[in-house]
Amino acid sequence: MFQRNVGDIDQVIRLALAAMIIVFSLITGHPMLALVAIVPIVTAFAGVCPLYSALGLHS
Repeated sequence: MFQRNVGDIDQVIRLALAAMIIVFSLITGHPMLALVAIVPIVTAFAGVCPLYSALGLHS
């Protein structure tokens, strides 16, 4: 359906970013902020980034 456009290094960076967002949300006491981490987690595991597709970027 979608062509993979997220590379391996990009996946690791996205997962690390998601982990940092989750930790930050727990430290600050705003657990709803952790919902923002869903986006990089989903795009990392799916291997597809809609923004990259819109901009014509690929790995």
